[in-house]
Amino acid sequence: MNKLDQLRKMKEELAQGGGEKRIQAQHAKGKLTARERLDILFDKNSFVEIDAFVKHRCSNFGMDKKELPGDGVVTGYGQVDGRLVFAFAQDFTVSGGSLGEYHAEKIVKVQNMALKMGAPIVGLQDSGGARVEEGVAALSGFGKIFRNNTISSGVIPQISVIMGPCAGGAVYSPAITDFVFMVDKTSQMFITGPEVIKTVTGESVTAEQLGGAMTHNTVSGVAHFVGKDDEETLMMVRELLGYMPSNNMEGSPVYECGDDINRMIPEFNDIIPDNPNKAYDMYEVIIKIADNGVIYDVMPHYAKNMITCFIRMDGATVGVIANQPKFGAGCLDIDASDKAARFIRRCDAFNIPLLTIEDVPGFLPGTGQEYGGIIRHGAKMLYAYCEATVPKITVILRKAYGGAYIGMCNKELGADMVMAWPTAQIAVMGASGAVNIISSVKKEIKSADDPDALRTEKIAEYEEKFNNPYIAAGLGYVDDVIEPAATRQRVISALDMLSTKRESLPAKKHGNIPL
Repeated sequence: MNKLDQLRKMKEELAQGGGEKRIQAQHAKGKLTARERLDILFDKNSFVEIDAFVKHRCSNFGMDKKELPGDGVVTGYGQVDGRLVFAFAQDFTVSGGSLGEYHAEKIVKVQNMALKMGAPIVGLQDSGGARVEEGVAALSGFGKIFRNNTISSGVIPQISVIMGPCAGGAVYSPAITDFVFMVDKTSQMFITGPEVIKTVTGESVTAEQLGGAMTHNTVSGVAHFVGKDDEETLMMVRELLGYMPSNNMEGSPVYECGDDINRMIPEFNDIIPDNPNKAYDMYEVIIKIADNGVIYDVMPHYAKNMITCFIRMDGATVGVIANQPKFGAGCLDIDASDKAARFIRRCDAFNIPLLTIEDVPGFLPGTGQEYGGIIRHGAKMLYAYCEATVPKITVILRKAYGGAYIGMCNKELGADMVMAWPTAQIAVMGASGAVNIISSVKKEIKSADDPDALRTEKIAEYEEKFNNPYIAAGLGYVDDVIEPAATRQRVISALDMLSTKRESLPAKKHGNIPL
């Protein structure tokens, strides 16, 4: 056999991973192999593998007699829609994708390459965890990965795709990255598994209940997206990359819009219900202002009272933060504040303008919220807005009350342009609550011959005087009161005006966000 034939034979053997039997077992679980996943993620024939010949050096417990092709992970680079992207894919067919010293070194190398080249990195995780036979060397490998995740944070987009088990220390790398995808029914994340929990606490829980995709997408907020299978999930990753720049020194890709930037939306003139307590669907507003009605929803299953999503306006990426009146009246609470704060900081890190669409009655009251630290969590959102230097536009549709009005990026939090619909109600609180609190009004109502009638009269008076956008506009807190139908046109105009914005913060090592 000549050397060329030998090379080809070795590469064919490496491409088989753990062998046909284990590949079949992977397929039987509804899971693709590492290389099959990479073929879907990258443009056809663009993926280039590196370090395929790397071997483990462990001799403990008979490991010196075991061949682990590629040491259980496939690493390399390629193109997604013609743009450079790096990736690693753990191979569950090889020793359960367990992470050993050189498995980790392969990941660290590709992380370093992505950082140097200023390109996104995608990690496809499917692993039984640290390789027990390698002990502390495996744990050290995790530490190197976590440090690289942290150094790369805010510099290049980092995307984690959980496609199988992810347990123990392994879960911290995804948690540090920008986005976490999970596959429904075939992926799990947890620090300690069901057996350990049963032993220590006596609680009985399944792996799916404890750390399945829907648990982390609805309850914990650890994951941001869920796909029904490997292929759908990877196609979602490809789509997300289209909204992101390659690194923090670039802008996001700009696409041919194909949608009139001056398109009027006449249905907006009647979308706000006459009854201030009646809900409407904020998604209808976002979809109609977006280019071609396309949105990319981030964390759609978590804290549904807050919407965070990407859209394009005139072909460019915009990050949208919006209250959702359909859930909890759009109130701010602990989970909504965390969701919004992380999204704001992510957009700011990667030069994505922020559009805040506001209809908020306040922060959610209750002992659960107060004991849970709503003050601290709400402060994260305030901090994130104040820290952000990207263009910030706020559009107030209806309610904008009290501290929540400030929290949704008012002028003083750094909004570059604040617009309001004529239906906007900008005040310390709603009319009914105000009448109950203002002492002079309370006394007047109490001594009236018909307290109920006077109370109704005072509420109407407050509504007329304060629950409108014109006082705020008269004081310069609102830049313009606009016709709702012109919202898309006005936002695009503001984004164009703000495209050359330059703002810098005082020099410092870093701030101290209230975590």
